[in-house]
Parts: sequence; C-alpha cells; structure tokens
Amino acid sequence: MEYETGMEVRELLDFKAAHYNRPDFIAHDPISIPHRFTRSEDIEISGFFASVLAWGTRKTIIGNTMKLMELMDQAPSDFIKGFSPRELERFSGFVHRTFNGTDCTSFIRSLQKIYLHHGGMEQLFTELFRSSPDPGTPIHRFRDAFFKTPHQRRSEKHLGDPLRGSACKRICMFLRWMVRNDGCGVDFGLWKQIDPAKLAIPLDTHSARTARALGLLSRRSNDWKAVLELTRSLKKFDPHDPVKYDFALFGMGAFEGFPAEDT
Repeated sequence: MEYETGMEVRELLDFKAAHYNRPDFIAHDPISIPHRFTRSEDIEISGFFASVLAWGTRKTIIGNTMKLMELMDQAPSDFIKGFSPRELERFSGFVHRTFNGTDCTSFIRSLQKIYLHHGGMEQLFTELFRSSPDPGTPIHRFRDAFFKTPHQRRSEKHLGDPLRGSACKRICMFLRWMVRNDGCGVDFGLWKQIDPAKLAIPLDTHSARTARALGLLSRRSNDWKAVLELTRSLKKFDPHDPVKYDFALFGMGAFEGFPAEDT
C-alpha cells in the first residue's frame, strides 16, 4: 500500500503512535527497567543504563540491565553517589555483548562525577540544551563531560557522538524517556526544563526503514544527518513533540514488519 506524504501519513502515524504508546507495551521493552523505580534519580540512572545496553534481543537487554541493577543493590542513585573502589570489583564479570566490566566501571565512575560535580544528568542536560540551538550539540557536550573521567578508549564506542556522524539512537531514546510527558504512562517526563520540540528522533533500522517507505526519509545511511532529516519531516506533523512518532515508526517496523518485502 502506498501513502502520500501529508495528511494521510500523519493520520497513520498518529494512529500507530497512540496504539504503541500505552503501558501494555512496557513489560517487554527496556523502558520497563526504570519503571521499576519511583525515585527520580533511580529512574534516570537505571534508564540511562537500560538505554546504553539497548542493542540485541529485548529479553537479553532487560535481563542484563536487571543484573546490573542487582549489582547496584537495587538502589542505583545511592550506589552511584557513594560506592567505594572495592565495591566496583563486583562488576568485573559483567558482560552485555561488547559492553564489559571495564566499560561498566568506567561508566559508573563517570556518572558519579556527573552527579557530584555537575548536579546530575538532568541539570547538565538542561544547561546544555538551553545554550544550544540544535539537538546534536548537547549530546556531544554531554559525552565530552562524561568522558573527562579517566577511562579506556574502548568505552567511548558505547556513547555515540553526533558530530562524528553517529545516529545516537540510544541516547536519543533515553532523552525521549526523560523529557516527554504526555500522560500516557510510558515516557516519564521527569526533566521539565527541556522542550520536547528540541529532541531528535531515535533512529534504528526499523524506524529508518518505515520512514523511507512513508517518504519521510531519503538519506540512505542511518547516521546523524538522517536523524536530522527525519526529525524535520516529523516536525511538519507535530512541531512541539516530533519524537512521539518514534512509537509509530519503531512499532510498525519491529512488530508489524512494515513495509512488507514485496512493497
């Protein structure tokens, strides 16, 4: 079935976004991890790790992020702010695909610095978005601050940089979780001072394929330029909250097999 870019596509995306943006879909999604917590900083820290580990099968992502939270005594905020060097030894055997114990302890140290010296992720991201006209610069600057802590170079690959062309799907997804507040019960909307209109769409193979089939994305590479092109297209449908269409684009591609191979 062919769609014309315009009202027909917008109606389809609005319908599909409403279909997938429901609590029913939380249980089998990485966002289920932060939904286990009630304190704001526990939500954002667990959500950050759930997004960092969000590649591979959803069952494995959720299982390994749960293991990580268990290693933090199910109190990620308290752990991040107060761990001792000896306590980091428990993470030495942690592995999720190429994210290993070395990467894990590096990220934990970096997060501690963010919370103790930058006021936390919310404050840092709020300041970065306030001073930037585009969505890529805050992500780049956050990454720069994050890796000020001594680390092995290998750990840098787990946090994308838009200025180097990365689509930064996982950090864009994390920002969606933290910033959007539509009352549907999926995204948290904890960070009140960042305008959802400034967010960039999380782009992966599913959402990109759907977007191209609908005429919303022409660029062939799934890189940062594609993210910006697709976000601009979605802003024509909703300039105030373009990333809500992540629910539709990902859901149609991942769960419905859209578009069909023979279309």
